[in-house]
Amino acid sequence: MSEIHKFLFEGLPVRGVLVRLTDAWTEVLRRRAANTSHGAYPRPVQNLLGEMTAAAMLMQSCIKFDGALVLQIFGDGPVKLAVVEVQPDFGVRATATVHGSVRDDASLSQLVNLGNAGRCAITLDPQNRQPGQQPYQGVVPLFGDAHEKLEKISDVLQHYMLRSEQLDTLLVLASDAQLAAGLLIQRLPMLGSGNLAGTQAANEDEIGINEHYNRIALLAASLQREELLTLDVDAILHRLFWQEDLRRFEPLQGTRGPHFSCTCSRERVSKMLIGLGADEAHAIVQERGEVEVGCDFCGQQYRYDAVDVIRMFHQPGATPPASNAVQ
Repeated sequence: MSEIHKFLFEGLPVRGVLVRLTDAWTEVLRRRAANTSHGAYPRPVQNLLGEMTAAAMLMQSCIKFDGALVLQIFGDGPVKLAVVEVQPDFGVRATATVHGSVRDDASLSQLVNLGNAGRCAITLDPQNRQPGQQPYQGVVPLFGDAHEKLEKISDVLQHYMLRSEQLDTLLVLASDAQLAAGLLIQRLPMLGSGNLAGTQAANEDEIGINEHYNRIALLAASLQREELLTLDVDAILHRLFWQEDLRRFEPLQGTRGPHFSCTCSRERVSKMLIGLGADEAHAIVQERGEVEVGCDFCGQQYRYDAVDVIRMFHQPGATPPASNAVQ
């Protein structure tokens, strides 16, 4: 069962989250493998998307925000775009667009950042967005301060948190065909339980020098990929922090925890087709006999024949079909 475990280090300005995605992650892979147009992801793409999924779940669990968190990377390698979306109820979906072949040992830069122009974007999209309100988005490059290519998505996100949020953050991520997992350790702006309120501004003077955070981050960084993928939560926390005073919270799992969820619907696809315009929609029907739209996230196929298209554009508010449209 997919699960989120939150914990605090008593009396210290440090918090942690451990995420293990089992059924939520394997459902993403199952649906992709069942897509006859694309097939399963190459292993390096699968592992990258899994680490991104664990990271997005970690970040969503740390914020008090009524909306979707969207993590995406894009660039000039065979992976043109990779996207993970996590809803406030921890419903998650993920997809990647791959063009061309991918080597079995391809690194992050070889997947998405050949020319060092790749980018990582984090978007917070409010659930009840008001008219004219824009989502918040932060974008960082896939290179470090010396323009060196970063080869781990964890390094990219740590760089993002430091630059955009002024928070020391350590991430350990791992993924395979059965599990996507991640550990987040983060310095908080003040001592004690007041950290959880999220109302205090970060103390930028503490960046990089807080001894409590540095000690705990050093312990967390010793966690190996195989340990993250094979050990259970209790074993991991004991292995890393057996000398620390941890306060653990009730795990988020089952209906309260991570689960696969796609927000696509026939209504949303219809709105997209209306946005294309009547001429374009009818031209597709004339050429192919129907309009077929597939969701890249869940694989659901939506089909519209000539009657569906005519009915769609005769609805109130829709653009009526052009005079030369196929009837």
